[in-house]
Amino acid sequence: MLSNSRDEIDRLFKLPLDELMSLALSVKLENRGTSFSLCTISNARSGRCTEDCAFCAQSARYHTEAPEYGLKPVEELVKEAMAAREAGAGRFSIVTSGRGISGRDVSRIATRVAAIRQETGMQVCASLGIMERAALEELKAAGLSRYHHNIEACREFFPTICTTHAYQQRIATIYAAREAGLSVCAGGLIGLGETSEQRLALAVELSGLPVDSVPLNVLVPIKGTPLHGISPLPVSEVLRTIAVMRLLMPTVAIRLAGGRDTVLGDFQGLVFNAGADAMLIGGYLTVRGRPVEQDLKLVDEIKRIWDQEMHIAAQQI
Repeated sequence: MLSNSRDEIDRLFKLPLDELMSLALSVKLENRGTSFSLCTISNARSGRCTEDCAFCAQSARYHTEAPEYGLKPVEELVKEAMAAREAGAGRFSIVTSGRGISGRDVSRIATRVAAIRQETGMQVCASLGIMERAALEELKAAGLSRYHHNIEACREFFPTICTTHAYQQRIATIYAAREAGLSVCAGGLIGLGETSEQRLALAVELSGLPVDSVPLNVLVPIKGTPLHGISPLPVSEVLRTIAVMRLLMPTVAIRLAGGRDTVLGDFQGLVFNAGADAMLIGGYLTVRGRPVEQDLKLVDEIKRIWDQEMHIAAQQI
């Protein structure tokens, strides 16, 4: 495991890209083998969010074309989960807009979690905003296995993109989920205008949290949000960030999520040779994804390459 000393991380980040990626892939294969996980999310309640996250189309403060609707019925979410299972996803996540949920909404989500578990047998995740431990325990009792709550950016940069809640509230939610007995998925968003040092700080902060899965999103600027028009990150910066994350967190799933189609395009496959080994399929809340069939073909090819790499490494021992 890479130490989190700033000098060592900076040194690795500045290595030639092919050398850094090769090192990260070796760490991935050594610690996680050829495992590759797929998940799908449902935008189960959309729009009208009170928060001011500068990247988000669902904030009521911005004029975007994001859909607005209340919590989807049980039957609709079960149907979506069944389709996700057929497409090859191992996890299905219920995602709601807003600062968080409480009271009656917790029970309504719990009902949906239980129904999805019963009808599909899938692992059910949720991303419901800032939450207290008691509410998370109720959801776990209903069958929830994992809670997702990104920290989005490093502590220093966070106030630049959100002023309506504090960074520490996000950290507290992550620990509340762990204390409730849930697996935790927490990552961030890069390409927000942060410096490379702040991207590395995000990776370091994530490595210090009790997480099992780290989704990495790359900003897709959405018209109507404050970040519309921002220049996209170079692909090389995305690859370097993922490789350092893998070196810092050798045993967790590093999950490629939003932005992989729009920002990475034809270079998506390189991300998995930089240490990533999980992927969100089927779309990203208000942004459509590419056909699932293309993603499944990519996964098969990546795993074939990894098998060859492991075979070669075994022969050299």
